[in-house]
Amino acid sequence: MIHLYFVLRGRCSNTFNNCLFFRAQSLRMTDRILIIGAYGQIGTELTLALKRKYGPANVIATDIRVPDHLSDEDDSCLYLDVLNRRALDLAVHKYQITQIYLLAAILSVSGEQHPLKTWELNMQGLLNVLETAREHFIAKVFWPSSIAVFGHHAPKKPCPQHTVLQPSTVYGISKAAGEDWCQYYFNKFDVDVRSLRFPGLISATSLPGGGTTDYAVDIFHHALRNERYTCYLKASATLPMMYMADAVRAVLELMDTPAERITVRTSYNISGMSFTPAQLAAAIKKRIPGFKIAYQPDGRQSIAESWPTSIDDRFSRKDWGWSPAYDLESMTDQMLQELAHTMPTLPVR
Repeated sequence: MIHLYFVLRGRCSNTFNNCLFFRAQSLRMTDRILIIGAYGQIGTELTLALKRKYGPANVIATDIRVPDHLSDEDDSCLYLDVLNRRALDLAVHKYQITQIYLLAAILSVSGEQHPLKTWELNMQGLLNVLETAREHFIAKVFWPSSIAVFGHHAPKKPCPQHTVLQPSTVYGISKAAGEDWCQYYFNKFDVDVRSLRFPGLISATSLPGGGTTDYAVDIFHHALRNERYTCYLKASATLPMMYMADAVRAVLELMDTPAERITVRTSYNISGMSFTPAQLAAAIKKRIPGFKIAYQPDGRQSIAESWPTSIDDRFSRKDWGWSPAYDLESMTDQMLQELAHTMPTLPVR
């Protein structure tokens, strides 16, 4: 076992020459990854990508629910409640974790139904991970934020990286506060925590999970079942979106970026595409001509109206070379192709 000594401000104290030292327990050749919330909206696909990158033995996937059926690559999942700090510390110690990906959260729509529960999970869960990272000298932490941090007073098109944050939902409030905590732990304790403000995410693998942009996933399932879809947003409700393959790639690229190139320690704006429900329906109808949609806006419309319609992600592009691969047309093609393998389908043009 090789012991290393590093000089880092804020990590621990030593009276010798008033320097700050910590002792790393061992030098590992391979990172060990802990994923918390491995089978949620983002975690389902990110877990597979991390296992391919680091090897299944080096990725510890955890959740508070274990899926009934796992793919060949997803052959194990451990139970871990991020609100249980002792269990979190034990997992980090037992598996010699070097990176933590905290994906467990309650999203915008579900959060409005259970505001205090949402605050507890989203906020205390993050604080538990940050404290564990500080005490165990975790090399890197990833935590996703959201465009929900922006409120009615933020610029709509495009929304800049640095602007007023006055979120209208408890989910957005928890993410805005979490961004400040991430920056604080970096500035105060040198915890290398990195974050992305995700727009609405679209995936053929994970089902809608209680977010305002869930329609952009649900609509494909209805179309392929030859069912009329009733959208809870207005036909003209423009929102930023991203295909999940782009989102997963963005996480991997951000986490691989040298620390000295990371200039945003709250959360990076990131952009994929922007469209309305009517534009998405038209793209689907080009491929499934019989598809029909109706509009019955409900309370989710007011949440959507508080969010930007497009995102200025110039800092992501400049700092770590971000560029999305999918637009509306290519995302629609990919979604229909992927879903065709998992559910009965209509002929697609």
